[in-house]
Amino acid sequence: MFDIGFAEILVIGVVALIVLGPEKLPTAVRAVGLWVGKAKRAVSSIQSEISEELRLDEMRRTASIKKEELDKELNEMKQPFKQAFSDESPLSQSTAAPAIDPGTALVNDDAVNLKKSTNE
Repeated sequence: MFDIGFAEILVIGVVALIVLGPEKLPTAVRAVGLWVGKAKRAVSSIQSEISEELRLDEMRRTASIKKEELDKELNEMKQPFKQAFSDESPLSQSTAAPAIDPGTALVNDDAVNLKKSTNE
């Protein structure tokens, strides 16, 4: 993080000993250590949140790319069926429901009813 060598730390320690004195130096070092620890934890927390956001963003991009690929493949798979069942296709005409003449339907129903009444 900081490029501080042993000589710089020694100079800071000697100046702190002279300025604070031997009674207050341990509490000051402890307080500085707590502040440095809090700063390190805060920086670590921010770094982990940023890396998590980057990971989520990458996952969203990957998912959207995969979705586009799947949609493209699905449309390609639908094309033959759209062509096969279009209005001018012979396949769509053969699968259409047969037209029923209403007059014959009544005759057939009457025949069924007549058969039931004679059986009873």
